[in-house]
Formats: sequence, C-alpha cells, structure tokens
Amino acid sequence: MVPHKVLLIDDHALFRKGVAQLIQMDPTFEVAGEATSGRDGIEMAVQLKPDVVLIDLNMPRMNGIETLEGMRQAGVDARFIMLTVSDNERDVVAALRAGAHGYLLKDMDPEDLCVSLQKALKGTAVLSESVTGSLVHALSGGQRIPAAQNDLTARELEVFDHLVAGLCNKAIARKLDISVGTVKVHVKHVLRKLDLHSRLEAVLWQQEHGSRSHT
Repeated sequence: MVPHKVLLIDDHALFRKGVAQLIQMDPTFEVAGEATSGRDGIEMAVQLKPDVVLIDLNMPRMNGIETLEGMRQAGVDARFIMLTVSDNERDVVAALRAGAHGYLLKDMDPEDLCVSLQKALKGTAVLSESVTGSLVHALSGGQRIPAAQNDLTARELEVFDHLVAGLCNKAIARKLDISVGTVKVHVKHVLRKLDLHSRLEAVLWQQEHGSRSHT
C-alpha cells in the first residue's frame, strides 16, 4: 500500500522533527515535506500534493489560518489539521470557518496522533476533547437563530446523515447512487440552510442538537 503523504508546517524545528519521527513510525504514512513558514508551506503543498497537512496556528508573518486559506485558494486538495497549543475558543472557530478538518492540541498523547490522521483521511472531524465543549458553546452561544433539520428536503436529510457520520462526497455518492457533483450541491444547500460554514460545523451542530424528527 502506498503510504499517505503528510506535510508539516511549523516554525519550531524541535517540535516539527519530533512529530515527523512519530509519523514515520507508522507505515501507513510518510512525511513528504517540512516547512518552517506558512508561505513555504503553501508552495510545498502545491508541489507535493499531500494527503494531510498539519499546520501550526501561531507562526510569524503568516499564521496558520492565513496559511490554510492560502492553500485552499491555491487549490490544494488535502485534509487540513491545525496542531497548536491554543485552545482559545476564537482560534478554534476561526480555524473551523477557514476550512480546517481538525483541531488538535500539541499536548495530546503521541500515540493518538496517527489515529487522528487516519480518522481525518476517512472524512471524520478530529478534535481534541478539551476544545469540543468550548467550540459547541461558541457555535451555539446566541450567535445565530438555531435552524432545524425539518428545513431540509428528504434527499438533503439523507446527505446530512451521511455527512455527519464522516463520509466523504464520493462515499455519499456511492451510498445514495448519485453523482459526486450532485452530492456537492446537496452539501452546499444543507450548510446554507443550517447556517453552517463547514462539514465540521455540521458534525458539531448534530452533537449539540441531537437527532431531529425527519418529518
């Protein structure tokens, strides 16, 4: 099996090397590159086409959010995961809304890192446990009028259920026997109707609101 390529973007060399060694111990991954700045990270991501990008939040000149936005604008197709020391509510929400697929803290257990990467590759939102509660609070703390699942069509509900279960667009398309393009349209409509900005927000919305009646 061809290992999944990981790109590390972190300005702290010692931490970056430690993470690289940890990832290399898992045969399902390889560290394709290491960048010391956001600008270099964007260039390397375009060239290397990694499957996963681990991004530090606090970097000089170009922070992790700006780096993530730059990679998305450059058309990088990867799972973007913030790996940082900050559990600040605003940082977590900002990363989420910039398109991060996960938010992990640097004090996490080392053996959990590759497990989280595997989950991310399968389309699952990965969050350190300590930030989940504050994130749900931030997203539900009176910032918007709560939407309801009954605003969705029957097909959109099916897509929503598979989306919050962690399935990627291709997997949803196979499940529902529709095209990937159609799935993308449904996902866009679901997020708009629920006033959400990303798939990860949809997962957290479901955690907060629980199962709704599909009638």
